[in-house]
Amino acid sequence: MKKFILKKPEASYREADYTIKYSDLLNNRQVEAVFHDKGPLLVIAGAGTGKTRTLVYRVARLIESGVHPSEILLLTFTRRAANEMIQRASSLLDDRCKQVKGGTFHYYCSQILHQYAEKIGYPGNFTIIDYADSIEVVQLVRTQLNLHKAKKRFPNKHSLMSIISTSKNKHLDMRVVLTEYYPQFLDFEDEILQLSNEYEQYKARNYVMDFDDLLFKTRELLSGDDEVRKQIALKHRHVLVDEYQDTNKIQAELTQLFSSVHRNVMAVGDDAQSIYAFRGADHRNIMAFPEMFEGTKLIKLEENYRSTPEILQAANLILDQANHKFEKELYSNNESGDKPALIKAPSEHDQSRFVTQAVLQLRESGLNLNEMAVLVRNGRDSFDLEVELNRNNIPFVKYGGQKFTEAAHVKDVLAHARVLVNPLDTIAWNRVLMLIDGIGPKTAQDLFDWIRLAKNPYELHTSEMVSKSYLRQMKSLSKLLVTIKDGEFGVGEIIEKIVEYYRVFCEKRYDDYPKRLKDLDAFINLSMNYTLLSKLIEDLALDPITATAVDTEQKTKDEAPLVISTIHSAKGLEWEHVFLIQCLDGIIPSAYSVEDEEQLDEELRLLYVATTRAKNMLYYSYPAIKQSTYGDYFTQLSRFIENIGEQCIEEWKLVEEDQPELDSPDQKMLN
Repeated sequence: MKKFILKKPEASYREADYTIKYSDLLNNRQVEAVFHDKGPLLVIAGAGTGKTRTLVYRVARLIESGVHPSEILLLTFTRRAANEMIQRASSLLDDRCKQVKGGTFHYYCSQILHQYAEKIGYPGNFTIIDYADSIEVVQLVRTQLNLHKAKKRFPNKHSLMSIISTSKNKHLDMRVVLTEYYPQFLDFEDEILQLSNEYEQYKARNYVMDFDDLLFKTRELLSGDDEVRKQIALKHRHVLVDEYQDTNKIQAELTQLFSSVHRNVMAVGDDAQSIYAFRGADHRNIMAFPEMFEGTKLIKLEENYRSTPEILQAANLILDQANHKFEKELYSNNESGDKPALIKAPSEHDQSRFVTQAVLQLRESGLNLNEMAVLVRNGRDSFDLEVELNRNNIPFVKYGGQKFTEAAHVKDVLAHARVLVNPLDTIAWNRVLMLIDGIGPKTAQDLFDWIRLAKNPYELHTSEMVSKSYLRQMKSLSKLLVTIKDGEFGVGEIIEKIVEYYRVFCEKRYDDYPKRLKDLDAFINLSMNYTLLSKLIEDLALDPITATAVDTEQKTKDEAPLVISTIHSAKGLEWEHVFLIQCLDGIIPSAYSVEDEEQLDEELRLLYVATTRAKNMLYYSYPAIKQSTYGDYFTQLSRFIENIGEQCIEEWKLVEEDQPELDSPDQKMLN
């Protein structure tokens, strides 16, 4: 047999052939990442080094090179982030970029599972339950097993959900999870295992999935069916994963499965910003990427465009203390600024006075309130400061509050929509039925048993279990559901009808119902953008909206507020001036982490993330004396900051205004 040798094509394009002048717009390392040809690529992108910019230009460059946009899979940790990147790429190149497949792991897995539902024994109309609903299912199973009557303290529903999820996400045996995290409940190992199994069976019977299921069932599908894996992976000529340091073990496996045909996978992240272990994120994933993906090319982005060199010096010295990391050194060509300040306040209240007065001075000098942020390790660490800000009439917003879809009134309306999509959704039915006066958990369960067998589950008033005392209300509910189910209404019209029905319950239950009804009006407007009710429900479960009118509505119009945020919620954000308060040993690092090297490293990374949020000025502060239920005690500065030394931090001394003499002109006065 004769052979004819096919020559490889010339390198895809010369840079001169592209419409975008990449070398003029990116630094050398970013260009190298954007023009990487084939095979696995790991980009270690330090804080403020243009990670998102690199991904956006990579998308544009691939499309300019002839890759069809639908063959690019862009996985991020919020759909909003994916949409923003795709929008930026479209502005940079053209609308072809809008055909890129983008979204979260959970969102993309839900699409796969809907497509192949029959292969996993589910109907295509299965529904997704959020964390709050998962908790309620666990509580229901806990009660059904009579575990609430245990003689010794049995774990509550939140702890049980955490135990179950940790076991799944970290691939740990239940005994290991209990031994490491909940040793006080080891005696209940058998009961917890039984509850976990019942929880899984409950979801399967009622055709619902929680967030963990979306990942696990996709992994099982692709690992167990080679034909399906190839069908899906064949579509992904390029897989791009943002924030890879935040992936858990199963997301790393899914990345491998999604890219298993073409092997063109680009992971972008920063090992130094892996701070979500409590959600199951595994810092080791990014460290082990070169081992998981053979032949990985490693590129480091170290030029920071956000902060002053002085702030970056502090960040580098913090990171030097980590035990497990990729070696990198952030640098900046920005103008020099002041050294980060270290403020030792006499008390927690004096710390609050300092921050409040410094914010007011900066505001008077021309800095907007929303260009400043106060960061805390825990939400409770800012309580005293919030009182002081209110006393001085300084508007502020606190990040980390309730999500839109977690608000009771929104969940009530969503429950009605969910039973229309999946009539076996027990949790939704429970919420719908218990709005009605006279119906409690037992009656709701009896009615659901009837619903499961009924020819038309929405004609509730025909059930012999319905009492005369609430027959009128039940007829009203039946009329709503049957009208919607039998009619041809748009999604917006359906939500509008549900809200109209729900209005009377809202007004009766909540004193602040006018604000809640504003939320529901906004919900109606949002729903107008959908053509499928199931899609609306799924999108809100997978990517919940954060703000509600109840949380955010102000009585009067005011300037954009100061930001108070936990460090976890601040990741990815930046401000001109940043105040990090309560920099104490026992808070950062947490007292619970000091005996564990891995946990201590994560606490260190938290401080690194907080430090690198600041653009021009950074303030570390702590109280010298702290109060507790056992009395006052002397505190100790965070060991991480103490280890930085004086070379990159300037100590500030707080002096009361009426103190007769200042030691130096640099001392700061409180009034």
